[in-house]
Order: sequence, then structure tokens, then C-alpha cells
Amino acid sequence: MKHDEVKKSLPWYRYVHVWMVIAGPAIVVVAALATGYIAMRGADPVVDADYYRRGMEINKTLAQKARLPALEGRNHAATQPAEP
Repeated sequence: MKHDEVKKSLPWYRYVHVWMVIAGPAIVVVAALATGYIAMRGADPVVDADYYRRGMEINKTLAQKARLPALEGRNHAATQPAEP
């Protein structure tokens, strides 16, 4: 190759590797925008103002249901069998 000959290169946008490098961040940005849109459009409703009281009622109901078999077993064991 002589000093007078200069190899011409292509413009940057004609190289596939450049687009491969740009594609990764571009896909992430598009995915983030889509996720933000879905989150804003399908936002959950606000929690009830009396959420704490309702939660306590649910806990009381569950506690009563959980103790029910134990109470029945205790009451059964405490009763005297009928004598023949």
C-alpha cells in the first residue's frame, strides 16, 4: 500500500456493531416507558380509610375459627361419659 492511497471508511451508521451497541439501551428505555405506562394506567385503587379496623376484624374472625376445633375437643374431653 502506498502512502498516497488512503482507505476510505464507511460512515458510523453503516456498521452493524454500532447498532448492536445502541440497541441494548434503546430496548431498555422502551421497556421502561411501557412499564411506566402500564403502572400508571392500571394503578390499584387507594386502600380503604378504615383498613386497620377491617384487618383487626378479619384477625378476630380467623382466631375464632382457629380455636374452634380445640375448644370442641376440650369440651368433649371434659364431659363425663353417660353411664349405662
